[in-house]
Amino acid sequence: MSWRLWLPLELLFCFLLAVTTAQAATEAASSKDKLLTAVSLSLDGAITPVAADFLDEGLLAATKQEASFLLVQLDTPGGSVEIMRRMVKSIRQSPVPVVVYVAPSGARAASAGVFLMAAAQVNAMAPQTTIGSASPVGLGGEDIGKTSSAKVQNDLTSLVRSLAEATGRDAAWYQRAVTEAANSTAAEAVSRRVVDYLAVDRTDLLEQIGKRGLASGEGVLHFTPSQVRIITQEPSWRHAFLSWLLNPQVAYILLLIGVAGVFFELSTPGVILPGVAGGLSLLLALYALSVLPTNAAGLLLLLFGGGLFLLEIHVTSYGLLSLSGLAALFFGSLLLFRGQGVDGLPLSLIAPTVIGVCVLLSLAVWLLAKAQRLRPRTGVSALVGETAQVRHWSANAGKVFLHGEIWDAVLEPGAHAPTPQTGGTVRVVAVKDMLLIVAADVGERP
Repeated sequence: MSWRLWLPLELLFCFLLAVTTAQAATEAASSKDKLLTAVSLSLDGAITPVAADFLDEGLLAATKQEASFLLVQLDTPGGSVEIMRRMVKSIRQSPVPVVVYVAPSGARAASAGVFLMAAAQVNAMAPQTTIGSASPVGLGGEDIGKTSSAKVQNDLTSLVRSLAEATGRDAAWYQRAVTEAANSTAAEAVSRRVVDYLAVDRTDLLEQIGKRGLASGEGVLHFTPSQVRIITQEPSWRHAFLSWLLNPQVAYILLLIGVAGVFFELSTPGVILPGVAGGLSLLLALYALSVLPTNAAGLLLLLFGGGLFLLEIHVTSYGLLSLSGLAALFFGSLLLFRGQGVDGLPLSLIAPTVIGVCVLLSLAVWLLAKAQRLRPRTGVSALVGETAQVRHWSANAGKVFLHGEIWDAVLEPGAHAPTPQTGGTVRVVAVKDMLLIVAADVGERP
């Protein structure tokens, strides 16, 4: 073939190459200047149904906003295995990539938090944070039986291994976190490929992810922190209220307020306000206790303590029942919460709360005992000791006028006082079947 034929082909090839290069450069520049959207939320505290709902809300918001990824800042001691599985499923099925970042410094991803880190498409930790301790425990924090432990442990081990392998992380370490309660610092976790990034703050994290690239439905995204527009997912009022209610310290205080309120209503019927407030507090506390890892022995001790104070009203124990109730409330408080990421209640909360409730219950007992010793002020029993005017009297019976009414009256049996006279006065000594039993007034002269 002559050069005259080759020359047009070479010119056409050079033209197409130039056009393709220009288009690629234009697309690269356009991609570099393109703004990305990310939704951010924070999960602090134990893994509860409220936390799972909040994560689902964040994933839904990220999908609606067509966000490039969801950034979850995590700090958790762990929580329920079933709720953790639900959250893992949500992360793995999400069309939006999920980035889990353990922060700030001092935060942790323990127990159920390890599984959330393993499930995330990208995970990271701030300096001075930790990850690990994912061994299963019972609802009350105690070790579970050998057979049950083996079943649960094998189940969780297979789950965490599959998650780690799917994201290319160190599956052996994640397995040890379940079987041996292994822990690692942030630096150790990154060096062992347990965690993808070590980032001092959010900007540092976005810069590192943008340089390496984030796999998404749009391909591998490269970006700078300035190109990312972050939308913060704020908790709704419902989420904020339930998060407050599921705080173990709040649930504990509501429980004791409920016990005290119901005690007041039972000891002094008709006051209404303590009974209503106590009943509402007790119902809210019972809901929280049904979600939190509650020790049944601790709850029964608290209720038993309230029962002992109530029994003090009817049994003369010279304070022994009250002291026993105080001890039951104290030890019940110590045992109430333990396990699944919920630590026990601090003594700095238990001591003043128990003492305050005991003072209130003791005050109610004292007021009730005092009221029982007082003379009746209503009903026919209140007529005893009153002075009545004799309207008509014959032998040992007659009519007397008292408090604007005419009453039938009889003379007290065995009385040696003078017989009452018409127009004179008598003193009521007893009331029986609307009949006044009277005695001649000591100030009356025959």
